[in-house]
Amino acid sequence: MKLHLSAPSQTLIKSEVKITGSKSESNRLLLLQALFPNIKINNLSNSDDAEVMQKGLLIGNGEVDIHHAGTAMRFLTAYFASQENKEVTLTGSKRMTERPIKVLVEALRSLGAEINYVNNEGYPPISIKGKKLLKHKVSLPADISSQYISALLLIAPSLENGLELELVGKITSVPYIKMTLGLLSQIGVVSSFVGNTIKVSPKTTVEPSTQVVESDWSSASYFYSIVAMCDIGTEISLTAYNRNSLQGDSVLKEIYKDFGVETSFQDHQVILRKTANPKNTTFNFELANAPDIAQTIAVTCFGLGVGCHMTGLHTLKIKETDRLEALKTELTKLGAPISVTDKTLTLEPSKKIKGEIAIDTYNDHRMAMAFAPLALKTSLFVNDAEVVSKSYPDFWEDMKNLKFKVQTV
Repeated sequence: MKLHLSAPSQTLIKSEVKITGSKSESNRLLLLQALFPNIKINNLSNSDDAEVMQKGLLIGNGEVDIHHAGTAMRFLTAYFASQENKEVTLTGSKRMTERPIKVLVEALRSLGAEINYVNNEGYPPISIKGKKLLKHKVSLPADISSQYISALLLIAPSLENGLELELVGKITSVPYIKMTLGLLSQIGVVSSFVGNTIKVSPKTTVEPSTQVVESDWSSASYFYSIVAMCDIGTEISLTAYNRNSLQGDSVLKEIYKDFGVETSFQDHQVILRKTANPKNTTFNFELANAPDIAQTIAVTCFGLGVGCHMTGLHTLKIKETDRLEALKTELTKLGAPISVTDKTLTLEPSKKIKGEIAIDTYNDHRMAMAFAPLALKTSLFVNDAEVVSKSYPDFWEDMKNLKFKVQTV
């Protein structure tokens, strides 16, 4: 499906948008619910990632296909490795078979897990024969994706001796680790995070509870981008969000101040207001703790004609696509002076935007969603736009409700 996007007739927007529950929180809570069935979950994400996670957790033996869902691959690897009498093969899309899993597999093996590679060493598909994991000490590099770390922490309370996890080196994903530990605390699991050592105590049962999933802050980023590129006075309200969020991407409310967007909270709404234009021509952002919003920020800067230098982006190379190279390719099409390394992105200020360009999505929903707000600055085509429905089924309808013209071509 190819979409043609163009701006509303006037760019002073006043609107409200309801955003589905966070995928990050949803998938963590789904795994915890599988371990402790008396947990109930409200406002669960309706994304493809959460759907395949739910389906995967119901399978006891056979093949589990998680498609493009990287979080599900990491979390389910740990889950099935720790479940006696379950025997599965975890597989996914072609891109998933190119995304490394070795660090997690080696960590689980050191705890006693039985995991083998089906094809290529270090990559899915993998076959898992679930066992009781009695060892309780393991180490991981501290600068890897937080999903590896969280996968181990989530199964930790179900292990007979809990878990002591040492992170070796400089930790780069603290907010996501704290999100996982925060959710464990909410269900009564005791843990500690001192220096580079995380300890999680074992727990056989938890009290019945209903956990409410906060809406996804990374999904909110696209609306921050829209507000930043609209006229002063624009206001968009998003539901449902918490002032004291567990999500690392909530740093958006600080970052977008640089672009003239103020954030306030009312009940469970977050209200975004455009109050000023950017005062600087170039901005520096360190995003090791929130790499998923890098695409949105880069596109926002280009749309505003300002430059940016972003660091801490090393995990973007192994996402649904190589997001750094994809950003470089697509922004270059639009005339952006951009360069990338394996962990940085630099965009020079530029006021010229080429129009009528077809943006490729690389089967990555964040590519389509990050570029969509640029319709405020130029008429835009988005190839393979249906990829968004897997992550955010209502996104294109939300764009229409904001009076963007969204046409299938």
